[in-house]
Amino acid sequence: MPPLKPQAPAGRPAPGPGLQRGRAGLWTWLGLFALALLWLVPLGTRALITPDEGRYATLSLGMLHSGDWITPRLNGLLYFEKPPLQYWGGALAMAVLGVSDFSARLWSGLAGLMTLGLVGHTASRLWGERTGRIALLTGAGTTWLVLNSHFLSLDAGLCAALTLALCGFLLGQQAQAEGRPRSGWMLAAWAGLALAVLSKGLVGLLIPGAVLVLHSLWRLDFRIWRAMRWGPGLLLFALITVPWFWAVSARNPDFAWFFFVHEHFDRYLKPDHNRSGPVWYFLPFLLLGFLPWTSALPWLARVRRADFAPSFLLLWAGFVLLFFSISSSKLPSYILPMFPALVLLLAPAIERASQRALAWHLGLPALLWLGGGLAWLLAERIAGSDSDPAVAHTLLNGIGLASGLFLSACALAWWLLRRNHRLLAVGVVAISHCACVLIGLQAHNGYGLQKSSAELVRAVPEAFDPAVPVYAVRSYDQTLPFYLRRPVTLVDYRDEFSFGEQHEPERWIASLPEFVARWQAEPRGVAYLEGDTLTELTTLGLQARVVLRDGRRVLLAKP
Repeated sequence: MPPLKPQAPAGRPAPGPGLQRGRAGLWTWLGLFALALLWLVPLGTRALITPDEGRYATLSLGMLHSGDWITPRLNGLLYFEKPPLQYWGGALAMAVLGVSDFSARLWSGLAGLMTLGLVGHTASRLWGERTGRIALLTGAGTTWLVLNSHFLSLDAGLCAALTLALCGFLLGQQAQAEGRPRSGWMLAAWAGLALAVLSKGLVGLLIPGAVLVLHSLWRLDFRIWRAMRWGPGLLLFALITVPWFWAVSARNPDFAWFFFVHEHFDRYLKPDHNRSGPVWYFLPFLLLGFLPWTSALPWLARVRRADFAPSFLLLWAGFVLLFFSISSSKLPSYILPMFPALVLLLAPAIERASQRALAWHLGLPALLWLGGGLAWLLAERIAGSDSDPAVAHTLLNGIGLASGLFLSACALAWWLLRRNHRLLAVGVVAISHCACVLIGLQAHNGYGLQKSSAELVRAVPEAFDPAVPVYAVRSYDQTLPFYLRRPVTLVDYRDEFSFGEQHEPERWIASLPEFVARWQAEPRGVAYLEGDTLTELTTLGLQARVVLRDGRRVLLAKP
């Protein structure tokens, strides 16, 4: 006898497939909306910190105030170290939403969401809708993607653009294999290349180009080159990139040499930027950044060369790691573009893995967060040695809260896996880990304020008066112009401003004696400096009152 179908209650028809799909789609959209809220709301809850966040917020604010969207200026001085896409995004957000920490970080947050969406959609097209959901959730819980999407730098935008190129290549190749050579995804890949170049320069071309060449040679298969749509692709790339490079070069004759030679080849080949490190520099950031999925990394080595998408993803991730590892300039966020490729590789591996294997692999992140819980229990002993115990207590309490949340999520995920609810278990782990990272970021804000001018400038109300000159003497906090909402005058300080100061010497003061003379002549004034500089200024006869002093910084005002 065939099994009986479940009957709907009397008077109520059984829901049909269309209604079930509608409900599933509704829950999917509600889940995505909740994830977007969790992702975006915390962007404005922490102060911007120096140097990167203050630098890029100030560049965007300068564009907004000047109305010049071609020539970037940092603190009023010419600044050609990077292209303008990040600055445009920040300036547009500030124009629409007002100047705030939230609008300053919004470009990074949206770039992170775009990366997640591309990863989820690409996995869905390549391996099925369920794998696509796993990929999106896996990315949403990956530490390095979460952190860099909530920190203002160029790398989240670059990662999103390169992910568009990566996913466009994969889906364009799939279309070619299915007999659809004119797929729009290959044009999307060209757009990704162009946006990557406008995000951070030639690296946006080098990474995808090198991976394409190496992958073709590795597999001895060059069919992907026939699917590249060279004519319309190159035209689209030029339409996106050429206008700004042409305009900025026309207005600033020295731009091309500084940008292409100094900021690309010199930075990569010469250790002049104090960012060197050993060849294994990025490995700790890879292992910690891929949490809570780090213990599954060995699964990704089971890739067959014959499988186009997995082998391309593996080579992409490996090349990014190798390229930056041998560079003379290293920062932790540089390897961010390898993480979407790792997530795409991991999603089908999670789909294939046994429930028991997935449960075992939750052990490593659970153990690490258990260590965070132990740190919270020892908060009194740890915080007692800190210069500000209250700040340490806040951080440790946040870590303790995050530890409890994640360990509870792991317990729930283990229970779900025993009942074969794989997708729900992955979602619980991913969303809880995302929330835990954001809790940790928020709890760190006390330390962040020590590297920010957000509260410092409030001690000197006259600094907000445009008629009162503000000086940064032999030191400079990148967040200072942003929170003052205007540039400050640099005194005997060069660093990354050397190019702008050379071309516009009237916009800064080169020596302390010259500053003292200017200060004495002004009826009002505010100065930002560090303690040892104050001693030297006093010997030069500077007359000023100390408005605020902390462990490192000093604010002066006219007596």
